[in-house]
Amino acid sequence: MTLKDVLRRLRGPNNEGFLALVLIALTVGMSIKNPSFLSLGTLYQLVFNSMVPLIFALCVLMVIISGGIDVSFGAVAIFSAYTTVRILTSGNSTGGWLALGAFAMAMIIGAGLGLVNGVIIARFRMPTLIATLGTQSIFKGVMVSWVGSQYIGTIPSSMDALSGAAIFRTSDGYLHVLLIPVILLAVFISLLSRKTMFGRSIFAIGGDQEAARRVGFRVVRSQVLLYVMVGMMAAIGGMIYVILGRNANPQTLVGGELDVIAAVVLGGASIFGGRGSVLGTILGVVLIQVIKNSLLLIGVPTAWQRAAVGALLLIGVSIQAIAAKQARKAATTKHEEVAA
Repeated sequence: MTLKDVLRRLRGPNNEGFLALVLIALTVGMSIKNPSFLSLGTLYQLVFNSMVPLIFALCVLMVIISGGIDVSFGAVAIFSAYTTVRILTSGNSTGGWLALGAFAMAMIIGAGLGLVNGVIIARFRMPTLIATLGTQSIFKGVMVSWVGSQYIGTIPSSMDALSGAAIFRTSDGYLHVLLIPVILLAVFISLLSRKTMFGRSIFAIGGDQEAARRVGFRVVRSQVLLYVMVGMMAAIGGMIYVILGRNANPQTLVGGELDVIAAVVLGGASIFGGRGSVLGTILGVVLIQVIKNSLLLIGVPTAWQRAAVGALLLIGVSIQAIAAKQARKAATTKHEEVAA
């Protein structure tokens, strides 16, 4: 095995190895700058801050693999979670069973909103960015106009009880119990994308939609099911966000799409579709959170943190564009050699 082969294997199919090296280098650098950075408390906080973004990133990952871009997941998340909390608080329900029931209710709402996205995109073949940008505004407008616009400072008691629940605690902090469904969801998406016919259809659609249709994949059905699933996942993310914050604010979550998309692209998902992995997405989310924490520790203003994330997104897309161009050039050269 040559050195080139070893480096290719270490890099991984979606640059996971490269991302891991960047994370290690950044962690070492920040630990030298600020020794308190490398601590168990920082790790707990990093995990806590990454939980909701990771769920949203898994939503975006599946859509990007299919060749689309979804910017409505934040609106779907807060619509589902806020509507659920409003319904439950209006009925003064406090039963112990309510936490699971609340998640189920939110997922049903999220599935309905995802169905709207899926039908618009799959049936009418609208560009995904334009379609989800439109539905983002529609969902938020409907929520504020018809569901409610008031801040809810007290969530149902069974949900509130989850806000401080932990897998285990130490003197430096704790791992939140809601990390368990986040991990299960990541495992589920990984298995779904790699081991099922539905997952293969999503990759095929992202690679070439017409080719996928010709080989027998039911493109419209797969796209609709994809957006329904993404809507349900976004609803779970919205519920976890509300539980962790112990309040429901209809003005939150929408507006943070750039960070999530940047994490997925940095994780190796091709903006052109047909490529991506759960491991790369996890590393991308962690990298964004580490960068934010690092900039915060050294006193960089929030505005510059946003600029840094935007710069990372541009770098990630540029690298993909250059790689795609080189791949096309290599394929053309090989074709010419064969023809000759």
